[in-house]
Amino acid sequence: MPSQKSSAPKPSEGRRVPQRQRGRERVAALLEAAAACFVEKGYEAATMTEVAARAGAAIGSLYQFFPTKEVLAQALVEQYGQAFHAAIEKLAAQSLNVSIDELAAQLSTFLIVFRRRHPAFVILVESGPAPAADGMAIRRAFRAQLQALLTQRAPERSADEMHAAAVVVQQMMKAAVAIHAEPGMPGRQAAQAQLQRAMQLYLHDVLET
Repeated sequence: MPSQKSSAPKPSEGRRVPQRQRGRERVAALLEAAAACFVEKGYEAATMTEVAARAGAAIGSLYQFFPTKEVLAQALVEQYGQAFHAAIEKLAAQSLNVSIDELAAQLSTFLIVFRRRHPAFVILVESGPAPAADGMAIRRAFRAQLQALLTQRAPERSADEMHAAAVVVQQMMKAAVAIHAEPGMPGRQAAQAQLQRAMQLYLHDVLET
C-alpha cells in the first residue's frame, strides 16, 4: 500500500527538537502532561504553567521546547497524526488476510478505539483551535489511505469508484463514533450492530465482482 506520510502534518515551526535521549524523554513527558491538561480542562482553559507542573518540570524547560501553547498543541497534533496514519497502515497491511466481514468489523471500531487511546486527539483535531487545518490534512490523508486499502481488495475498480467508496466508508466510521459517543443512547448495541452489518453489506457490494 502506498504510504500517505507525505500528507501528514509537517513539524511545527518555532519548536526546538531535542537531539539527545534525555531531551527526547523530557519532551515526551511534557507532551503527555499537555494532553492530560487539554482533556481535563480543554484547550482554551489549560495553561502552560499547569502543563509544566503536571510534568514536574520548570516552566522555563517547557518554554525552551514549546514557546507557546499553540506550538505545544501543534506538536501533539503531529504526534497524533503520525500515530493515526501508522494505525491505518497496519490495518491495511493485514486487510488482505481477513474476510470482508472481519474487515468491516475492524473499520467500524477503528476510530472508536483510536479516540479512546488518544482522548486529546478529539480535543485538538476535531473540536480544537488553531490546529484545525492540520486536522483537515489528517482527514484527507485518512481518506486516501482508505482508498488505497479498498483498492487492494478490488484492483479492477476505477480510481473514481474507489474514491467514492472511501468517502462512504469514512462517513460510516464517523457514524459509528457518533453512536458510541452519544450519552445515554437507548439501544446503542443494536444500533452499532446494524451499522456494522451495513458496512459489511456495502463492502461486499464494492469489493466483490
